[in-house]
Amino acid sequence: MKCDVLYDNYMIDFSLDYCCDDEAYYFIFNNRRELYLDKSNTIPIVTREELNIFDVNFILYIGVFKHKPCFVVNVYDDDKYTNLYEFYNINKEDYQMARRAVLVNDWYNSNQYCGHCGTKTVLDDNDMMLKCPSCGQVHYTRIAPAIIVTIVKDDKLLMAKHKRHAKNTYALIAGFVEAGESIEQTVHREVAEEVGLKIKNLQYVDSQSWPFPNSLMLGFTAEYDSGTINVDEEEITDAKWFSADEIEPPVSDISISAYLINKFIEEYK
Repeated sequence: MKCDVLYDNYMIDFSLDYCCDDEAYYFIFNNRRELYLDKSNTIPIVTREELNIFDVNFILYIGVFKHKPCFVVNVYDDDKYTNLYEFYNINKEDYQMARRAVLVNDWYNSNQYCGHCGTKTVLDDNDMMLKCPSCGQVHYTRIAPAIIVTIVKDDKLLMAKHKRHAKNTYALIAGFVEAGESIEQTVHREVAEEVGLKIKNLQYVDSQSWPFPNSLMLGFTAEYDSGTINVDEEEITDAKWFSADEIEPPVSDISISAYLINKFIEEYK
């Protein structure tokens, strides 16, 4: 997670009309947000003509990746492609670009018409946004900021069971930012709502783009201040304090959650 520097290999740009006859990177997504890989399990580096095998919805130029033009391609296809979790394990470096590509794919695919008046939108000449020529409404890529926090008390980490998690395991406290509140207020509110505790010494650690589907995760550490664990029973079914020896390290390092948990284990084991 810590090595995800997008702009080491990428120069941002955008255009709906830009066409390239030479080989380029094509990030091809189906209706399930899955990524098409070639026979070598890599992002296709092909010419535009070679895309004729696909039923293409749209092609959008999004910049230069590893010194080649780079495109997002949305196709009308229900065939099984590779999900982004799988691709992370195949190629962590290219996953960073795929993570941006899928969000651009979602944004352009979901905002073809103005949500305010229904008019067909157009791509702006200067900013990466879709705008309505009728009412002037603008549509940028949709990012949902969210927090995730490690809370420590007497060398133990608070972890909770979340109803929305498919696996019945303990995880960190996390939640989305509400309108009108600061990031710090979100952390305090989420902790109070989900487990009934007050925290102190809140410290920002790191952030991560999380395309499942469209979050910006902001990671924090905090210390227990007061209160007794009292789960809300709506989002959280149970919460406990765990020593470092009791926590099984995350299998994958794809998420900032894994980074924060591993950071706690290294510090307190």
